[in-house]
Amino acid sequence: MIRIQAVNKKNELQKDITIESLKAEWESYKWFWVDFDQPTEEETAELDKTFHFHPLAIEDCVVKLQRPKMDYYEDYSFFVTHSLNHINEDKQEINFFIGSNYIVSYHHELSKEMNDVWERLSLSKKINKWDPYLVMYHIIDKIVDNYFPIVYQLEDRLSLIEDNPNDETMEELLEKLFDIRHHLLQIRYTVIPMRDLIYRVINSHRLKGVKERYEYFADIHDHLLKLTEMIDENRELTTDIRDSYLSINSHQTNRVMRVLTVITTIFMPLTFIAGIYGMNFENMPELTWKYGYFETLFLMFIIALGMFGWFKKKGWFR
Repeated sequence: MIRIQAVNKKNELQKDITIESLKAEWESYKWFWVDFDQPTEEETAELDKTFHFHPLAIEDCVVKLQRPKMDYYEDYSFFVTHSLNHINEDKQEINFFIGSNYIVSYHHELSKEMNDVWERLSLSKKINKWDPYLVMYHIIDKIVDNYFPIVYQLEDRLSLIEDNPNDETMEELLEKLFDIRHHLLQIRYTVIPMRDLIYRVINSHRLKGVKERYEYFADIHDHLLKLTEMIDENRELTTDIRDSYLSINSHQTNRVMRVLTVITTIFMPLTFIAGIYGMNFENMPELTWKYGYFETLFLMFIIALGMFGWFKKKGWFR
């Protein structure tokens, strides 16, 4: 679908314009916004037939999930940005072509950010304040603002793992922890390139519309810096929690091994004594003693009790 909004020389917003009427009345508009919303191949062809954009830029639109970037062409600039689906955290590519009097947006999937800004422009009472760069600002601002709930949700999941209110096993907690760490890494692969892109945008000398609204685009960059710090801090937290759980698990294993070692050590002399008197030799004087059996048991008991006391004194049972 191709949808168009245009502002005429009288600062009046016109809607429901077709691509054919736009071609015929191109010069009568102050500026216009063309949105390629989940376009077909025929509609995508209009990027070349109507707007004559560079083939490489058109190829970047058609091929999904290019890295966020900015390219300069003769009389327009091309931008690739990434939004995140708040349900499954999948990346969604949104592309922009910006010229002196137009903005052309292109996206393969339904974009909530795009629809919100489209509706905002439609209902605006101050059309004279709008231009292509303001449209781009609002869209990117929406994209970046929608990163925050995803990161906050992961932070809440981390807090639950740290508190463990459901008394889950260590294996279950570690599995959830690695899952959160994986999601944080995915988001980081989106936020970092977007941060670098906006840094290039606000420091560009060829984007006059950005210079006029430097503070607004700089605010987006600040949000991306904050997001980067939040993601890195949470990744460090996942590492700390993982190390803590592994340390606890190692400590518990060591305690079990220590108890088993003590038991084995105590039974070693007892097994030795039992082994000696378990041999079937005829000339063993102790076998004929009247109280030999009870004396041997008493000796084994004294040895076991003595070793137990020695281990306890050394602190092995603390």
